[in-house]
Amino acid sequence: MGRLRLRASVCVGPSGAAGSPKRSKSRRRKGPAAVSVEPHRHEGVFIYRGAEDALVTLNMVPGLSVYGERRLTVTENGEKLEYRTWNPFRSKLAAAILGGVDQIHIKPKSKVLYLGAASGTTVSHVSDIIGPDGLVYAVEFSHRAGRDLVNVAKKRTNIIPVLEDARHPLKYRMLIGMVDVIFADVAQPDQSRIVALNAHTFLRNGGHFLISIKANCIDSTASAEAVFASEVKKLQQENLKPQEQLTLEPYERDHAVVVGVYRPLPKSK
Repeated sequence: MGRLRLRASVCVGPSGAAGSPKRSKSRRRKGPAAVSVEPHRHEGVFIYRGAEDALVTLNMVPGLSVYGERRLTVTENGEKLEYRTWNPFRSKLAAAILGGVDQIHIKPKSKVLYLGAASGTTVSHVSDIIGPDGLVYAVEFSHRAGRDLVNVAKKRTNIIPVLEDARHPLKYRMLIGMVDVIFADVAQPDQSRIVALNAHTFLRNGGHFLISIKANCIDSTASAEAVFASEVKKLQQENLKPQEQLTLEPYERDHAVVVGVYRPLPKSK
């Protein structure tokens, strides 16, 4: 494994290509504008090309929005497919993708443990990505947000809501199997410890983690860069090997996503 890659987010287009989003020239034309959907380099994520480009996921439950997001229907090979727009200002994972993160490790058929699921905004897009053959265990402690999460899960059979405190994974160990990926957005001072506890309990060796770090939730007196560096050291002490760090500006201020591997498997000779 190489060194931890430290990068600032670089305003990229939905496809992941670096550079400022290009404004299209006048789109005045006769008839409806041509639209299309292209696969993103992250499997299960797509780019909608139309009057405005957008990051989208294929809607697992056509006809239903989760949080008021736009639904877009595209006809491909005579079949109508419905996609949901993914707002990077409401989702740390979408912000990381548009910021150019190298790997998200969440893909079709993945088993994902999502810590800090809230009302299910990002969880619903993870549900779209992993599809009917994947599972996302969504842990949320707030009962108000948990009610919304449960309602989302009623329509999406690959979401298993867990209304518990992520600090105590043993309380829900009977509900969750081993997972491929942990995504954490808990915004707590001890969030690295929370991720480590859950990784030791549920994450397979060689599995991956993504943690969203909000600097001023951990130490409002230190610089964001110092907080991020301190959290990376805490992760390393728990057999969580960070491989990439990405700031989430312009979507989130003083936030970073750290991506890495848990107990890396020995390289085959």
